[in-house]
Amino acid sequence: MAKAQLQYLSDELSKLREQKLDQKLRVLETEQLPVANFDGQEVINLSSNNYLGLTTHPKLKEAAVQATEEFGVGSGAVRTIAGTMLLHVALEEKIAKFKQVEASVVFQSGFTANAGTVQAILGKEDVIISDELNHASIIDGCRLSRAEIRIFPHKDVEACETILKEIQNHGGRKLLITDGVFSMDGDIAPLPALVDLAEKYGCIMMIDDAHSSGVLGRNGRGTVDHFNLHGRVDIQVGTLSKAIGALGGYVCAARDTIEFLCHRARPFLFSTSHPPSVAAACIAAFEVLEEEPQLIADLWANTKFFKDGLKKLGLNTGMSETPITPVIVGDAALAHDFSRQLFQNGVFAPGIGYPTVPQGKARIRTIVTATHTQEELARALEIFEAVAKELRII
Repeated sequence: MAKAQLQYLSDELSKLREQKLDQKLRVLETEQLPVANFDGQEVINLSSNNYLGLTTHPKLKEAAVQATEEFGVGSGAVRTIAGTMLLHVALEEKIAKFKQVEASVVFQSGFTANAGTVQAILGKEDVIISDELNHASIIDGCRLSRAEIRIFPHKDVEACETILKEIQNHGGRKLLITDGVFSMDGDIAPLPALVDLAEKYGCIMMIDDAHSSGVLGRNGRGTVDHFNLHGRVDIQVGTLSKAIGALGGYVCAARDTIEFLCHRARPFLFSTSHPPSVAAACIAAFEVLEEEPQLIADLWANTKFFKDGLKKLGLNTGMSETPITPVIVGDAALAHDFSRQLFQNGVFAPGIGYPTVPQGKARIRTIVTATHTQEELARALEIFEAVAKELRII
């Protein structure tokens, strides 16, 4: 029974249940695999960010075990006190070399990397120019910075320039920020055009490459490499929690920028550093990216097979250009019902509605991985077709 002062939360939950918009967490009972057990049921897993299958890669598992045996299960402190271990330094050097930048710093998550960086480098006298579909971590970082926030319509370069012209005489700093790959639509930012604008109007250029790390560019170096923009993007944020297969986030930039973040980014200053096992597994992951490019080739082959199959069924995959492929249905209750019935028939693909996506653009979000077989994906397409017909989506 909720206390009187918290009853409003129970009331809001009741509304969600009445609208059939409440969701219960699916519980994974096996490794994060292409076919896995959730809630006691074996399903084709189209819900994971494990793009390359590295969560179960033997090299990562071996590295994690060895690091635990040698260094223990935790670091015991924040980085600025006693929590900077050799493995953390080695990981940051590995990332910087991989991304072809001067330096990098690792955060506890991609979310804290974005939020902590934007909050640290800007203040209330500054202006942020942000794509309307940027990730929640960017939005929160913008709010925490107290800077003025100007939003341009999704991927609308002309609208972005209009804003930049309006504020070109503004006295403060200007930050132009975008996702590299947008997490709900799977489309790629017009990064070359945005970089040109940043240079033309004197903006700091920042990109969140969470969903392109390990996916786009040579050996998965991300959108900066994909578009050959090395040296022209001031700050790159990436994740260690998706294609890299472990946990965390990182920021790549000039050395002075990274050192400043070590002095001012609040998540870095006030959160205990990664366990040795995680740092070691991430180092191993970057080695795998260099040594096994076939994984990325397999990811894109599976992506084409599955995306083409959805389109042939007449399903709306929106603007997707990457392994993130939405099936847009519009109504949130319908999307959640679609997801539940897919699960009952052997496919786990989550329903996504407001506030994660705009009202009226609810969808099923799918992600294929390098380790799916085409037989598994073909079976998933059969299930999508049957359920979509039953719900009169097609």
